[in-house]
Amino acid sequence: MAERVAGPEIEKLIQLLARLPGLGPRSARRAALHLIRKREELLAPLSDAMRVARERIVTCTACGNIDTADPCTICRDPRRDPSVVVVVETVADLWALERAGVVRGHYHVLGGTLSPLDGIGPDDLNLSGFAERIVAESVKEVILAVNATVDGQTTAHYVTDLVSHLDLLVTRLAHGVPVGGELDYLDEGTLAAALRARTAF
Repeated sequence: MAERVAGPEIEKLIQLLARLPGLGPRSARRAALHLIRKREELLAPLSDAMRVARERIVTCTACGNIDTADPCTICRDPRRDPSVVVVVETVADLWALERAGVVRGHYHVLGGTLSPLDGIGPDDLNLSGFAERIVAESVKEVILAVNATVDGQTTAHYVTDLVSHLDLLVTRLAHGVPVGGELDYLDEGTLAAALRARTAF
């Protein structure tokens, strides 16, 4: 068994950092050492920012986004079109669409996807009251911006069924060749989806 080379406080910091996505034990050790070396310029401000985040960040009860206000900044923005709701799996997906600057409607964050193998059912997602929200806000189009995975598509079908009795348009993101993509590097599923979704040139 390897000997402990740091005190319990540093070990605890490393263990917590190792829980973050994309950080394994080695990366966590490097990050911890860097933070400790730059205590005043990094560790102290990071600690303060995390405390503020813990105290002030809330989940928007309307859409599921995270913000320091409820409803969130996006839901309160009068320039947005409330008749369009984009359904996404996670807040990270919402942020990606916002960075692209292509959505002028509202969002609905599911908090994951249906996954029977992992025991994740409809009650585990942010779906309670979804159909009622669509009616209350006079939504005309629901855009399904979920991942092109088996679980993502299962979730898309479930969401479609929830609003199938309503008079609205349900669309999904196109799947296929990415901008700047080369055919030789794409998998067969992506190529097949691109061919099925071809448009006039």
